[in-house]
Amino acid sequence: MTNQDLVARDLNVLWHPCTQMKDTRQLPPIPMRRGEGVWLEDFDGNRYIDAVSSWWVNIFGHANPTINARIKRQLDTIEHVMLAGFTHEPAVELAERLVEITPAGLDKVFYADNGSAAVEVALKMSFHYWRNTGHGEKTRFINLGNSYHGETLGALAVGDVALYKKTYEPLLLKPLTARSPDCFYREPGVSWEEHSRAVFAEMEALLAEHGHETCAVIVEPLLQCAGHMRMYHPVYLELLREACDRYNVHLIADEIATGFGRTGTLFACEQAGDGAGITPDFMCLSKGITAGYLPMSVALTTNDIYDAFYDEYENLTAFLHSHSYTGNPLACAAALATLDEFAARDQINANRVLAERMARATAGLADHPHVAEVRQTGMVLAIEMVKDKASRTPFDWRERRGLSVYRHGLTRQALLRPLGDTIYFMPPYVITPEQIDHLAEVAAEGIDHAVST
Repeated sequence: MTNQDLVARDLNVLWHPCTQMKDTRQLPPIPMRRGEGVWLEDFDGNRYIDAVSSWWVNIFGHANPTINARIKRQLDTIEHVMLAGFTHEPAVELAERLVEITPAGLDKVFYADNGSAAVEVALKMSFHYWRNTGHGEKTRFINLGNSYHGETLGALAVGDVALYKKTYEPLLLKPLTARSPDCFYREPGVSWEEHSRAVFAEMEALLAEHGHETCAVIVEPLLQCAGHMRMYHPVYLELLREACDRYNVHLIADEIATGFGRTGTLFACEQAGDGAGITPDFMCLSKGITAGYLPMSVALTTNDIYDAFYDEYENLTAFLHSHSYTGNPLACAAALATLDEFAARDQINANRVLAERMARATAGLADHPHVAEVRQTGMVLAIEMVKDKASRTPFDWRERRGLSVYRHGLTRQALLRPLGDTIYFMPPYVITPEQIDHLAEVAAEGIDHAVST
């Protein structure tokens, strides 16, 4: 089979996600034959470094032998059983280990099957908690500007990226939106911490006015991924946790993309309070939890919230939310193997070395006349292209300069799928320093090409 063979079949039947399908006339999908480590290989023998971890999920490389073996063993035992009225050892063991490694106080685990679904669980559970405890007036949510939490209707509603949300506005609940602490907009000479502290005043004002009717505040800790990889200081999380307690409002930490080592710690919430960490009322996890092998997500919460649903059946306080593949044994096995890999590799410390190499490899781009900022949080590094560096005036989005970088990368063995005009590295943790250097070189070439046309 050739690339052309499979593309012809694909375009006859498939509708691809996050894609204007007319684009495929000029840029057809690339058929993948196999993957190994950071590499993806197509049917024509071309190889690509997966610099974006296949949408941020693949953290230990493609065809990882340890994870492969764990899933194969599980496959010979039981592939699936419903988790309503039944249980199985992988689901129990994974829940035990998640409770152990997440912030103290997150003692109950509710499984779902994708990131959006975990957010839906947290939103519904928060609303339902307040209803069960006699606070039916709490029906609203607060989010951050430029946030993204998924594309099912509840998750979409509490996001704030117009590209995904605007079309569906008539269908969505209306959150209250606080300005993002995004440090891209800080004034010259102002530190990330100073900016994030100052911006928190708007969240404080919203909570003061609307706390009595608010179920929860939902945030992506430290890093707004779909919002062009914008970043902020951990002090914002510390201030937010304290304010949510003061105004009797839940805090939902969407760590779907930021969890499992992406931000420099196992979970981004650990970095608040000078490293002492905070405990949200809900923590949503997905993506890296199975290292990109199988769909799975988790909403962790506290015993206090769990207890508000624990009652006689006749009182109708149970959380009647379900997914057919909740707690799937194969996905649980993949997640358990993923946690084993973290321990065996001392991956958090290893990532610090890789993150430093990413910073050094791209440092020269900070002086590029069409790069507004090179920013980094842990194993995520973003390069933002602009038309004018001094004023930070962006290119016209219709020019699709980032797409030009992507297309150049494909000719140089690099998969660099951009977010608009933001080029970013979010690679698997098995990447080598030399491969990081190659990505930096290709990104620099691609940016030069994109701004010269």
